[in-house]
Order: sequence, then C-alpha cells, then structure tokens
Amino acid sequence: MCERGDAPPAFVRLVIMTEGSPLFSERKFPVANTIREIKQKLELITGASANSMQLELRDSEGASVIKPLTDNDDARIDAYPICDGLVLHVSDPQLNTDEFKDLSKVQKVELSEEAYNRRNDTARAFLQKHGLGRFNEDAQENARKLEEEKARKQKEILKVIHVGNRCEVVGIPGQPRRRGTVAYIGEVDFKPGVWVGVKYDLPLGKNDGSVAGKR
Repeated sequence: MCERGDAPPAFVRLVIMTEGSPLFSERKFPVANTIREIKQKLELITGASANSMQLELRDSEGASVIKPLTDNDDARIDAYPICDGLVLHVSDPQLNTDEFKDLSKVQKVELSEEAYNRRNDTARAFLQKHGLGRFNEDAQENARKLEEEKARKQKEILKVIHVGNRCEVVGIPGQPRRRGTVAYIGEVDFKPGVWVGVKYDLPLGKNDGSVAGKR
C-alpha cells in the first residue's frame, strides 16, 4: 500500500503493461487526470481502444491486482492507492496483439542489389560519399592491422599456456586474485577467438564450466 505525505506529488510514474505483449514502458501522468483521460493517452501507447479498454492497478511486479480501475471513468487517478513504480495493466478484448508479431502482414519495399546501389538517398550512399564505415579505406586498413597484431599476441601467449598449468587470475574489478588450474584451451560458441578456461581452487566462479548448456 502506498503512503502519502503531507504534500502529495503532482505526477505519478506508472509502468504500462499490455495483456499479451512482452513490452512495457514507464509513463508519467498528472494525478489530476481522470481514468477516461488516461485511457485516451493509453490508446496511443498500447493500441487498445479507450471505449473497450480495461485497467488494473497492480504491484510493481505486475503479478498481484491492487485495484481494478473500471468502476468510474470520471474518477481521478489519485482517488486510487497509486504511487511511483506500480503497474498499470491494460487489456482489451478487441485488441489482437498477435497481429503485431506476424511480420508476413507487413508491407515491405524490396529492391535488388543493383537498384539499391543506384539510389543516392540510402545509408550506403551516405557512407560512401563521406568515406565512412567500410568505405573508409584507412580505417579498414588500421582495423585489419589491429586484428593481425591481436592474433599474433594471442599465439605468443598460447605458446606458454597448457592444460594443467597452475595460474593466478587477476584484473577482475572488485575481485581478489584467484588461483586455479588451466582446464581448457580452445574456441567457444559464444564469442570468437581462443579462450582459456580456469578451474578455481575455491568455489568462487560463476558457473560449472559450461556456457549456455554446453560444456
């Protein structure tokens, strides 16, 4: 339950959640707004109709209903137990949120590679005109040299690291030095490059040697 001080705030920040949609957003409303005025604003945010929209005031997790806001559209929002951080849950029996997920219904403009290259109002044309991104030959050459130098240093380091070596892990911000044994050297699925896996002497790590279910 929200506590009110001697001077009630003029605005309240509520998290807007829509039934059937994983998206949410935070909005600030004047506490003098009526439920009808808030519904009209929510039309633009959720796509639900103000005439058929149903509102519920929920806890900050969106799980428990504190109060349905359906009894009086002319009541001000501050007539209810509101405070910053609560969820305003929106539902509408006429709103089909699945139609926004079906990209096959979205009209698209399709161009061939040749037609796209002939246009002068595209992002590619802008980058090419100003020598940016992959059209900046100097930057591309510097990036290539940096990658080559990084690969060379990595090979030099790997020459002296072997599975079974004792080691000490340093440089983790806010963490003490950790001692352990090299347990793995090789490539991984989650990022490029060669990685060194360390088994700590003490149970201080974040996982058991597996990442995304792969060991």
